[in-house]
Amino acid sequence: MNLEKILEHEKIIISVPCRVDFGGTLDISTFHLPLSHLSPSSFNMALNLRTRVCLSPWQKGYVKVSSKGFKPAVFKKDESPFNHPMGLMFACAKYFDAHGVHIRIESASPPKSAMGGSSSAAVAIVAAFYKVVGKQIDKEEIAWLAHYIEASVAGIPCGIQDQLAAAFGGVNQWFWTMGKISPEFTKVPVFESEDEIDKFNSNILVAYCGIPHVSKDINKQWVESFISGSTRLVFEKIAGLTKEFSKAVKTWNFRRAADLMNQETKLRLDMTPDVLDNTGKKLFEKAVECDCGARFTGAGGGGCLWAIGESSDMDKLRNFWQEIIGIVKGAKILDTKIENKGILIL
Repeated sequence: MNLEKILEHEKIIISVPCRVDFGGTLDISTFHLPLSHLSPSSFNMALNLRTRVCLSPWQKGYVKVSSKGFKPAVFKKDESPFNHPMGLMFACAKYFDAHGVHIRIESASPPKSAMGGSSSAAVAIVAAFYKVVGKQIDKEEIAWLAHYIEASVAGIPCGIQDQLAAAFGGVNQWFWTMGKISPEFTKVPVFESEDEIDKFNSNILVAYCGIPHVSKDINKQWVESFISGSTRLVFEKIAGLTKEFSKAVKTWNFRRAADLMNQETKLRLDMTPDVLDNTGKKLFEKAVECDCGARFTGAGGGGCLWAIGESSDMDKLRNFWQEIIGIVKGAKILDTKIENKGILIL
């Protein structure tokens, strides 16, 4: 499908949010199918650090992808490598057999920040191609398609929570089940109104540690240890903690939520000490001292940490975190809040 002429007359811009999470990994079928008797779930919330994708015309027969933090790349439509740093984006274009297109990605979150940026970009790209071909923007369908494209080229098992946060936005608990012919999810909003979500912003904090993450390494360790049976009981505990955490947040019991978050973080640290870098460990320890909870985002190993607690405790923690990251190059507390909307056509 040559988009060169189409895009000369129609500008396509799609925007989606990134996310922070609790109970990640359980959205991977490798985990949630064997743990189905526990009704496993993940908690995540979309943030207004949105990823914007713009489709513009390019040379017939070629696809170009450009994104901050990566070197722009151009390949013939049938020769684009899916193992490239932006291979997922080329794979999305190839699904639609698209060429004559420049895919420009602009993300408000730091590159490789473990906030689901690449998965969010894939959702935006798929939605953009839906718009080009005149298909209805179906959030669930787009999230699943982006997920399966990523899973087909990633080389490791992939979950779907990142794509769902990007597609739907909001603060949600996602339950993972097996349907008649394929995995399914159930979306359970944690709050009943936008006013509650706005209020919840005072109970969270997100910081970038200054070091990009590489999720494959740590995810691979979790997958291999789970398959071997050595950490299966640990992930059963994480499934329970995730449910209790979602309940604590829903009932505004943030001291309880903080304690549960710290329990989960410690379990992950025991399995994979590298899930927190040196700065991340300092931020985590300070959060515990302030009666707050802290956790890496995504698969950790660099990127971001997020914290939860009572508003008064969070005010104290913000000052301490600022002192810790103030001496780390590139590190910063992110100016962000919860995003209620998912896919937006601009």
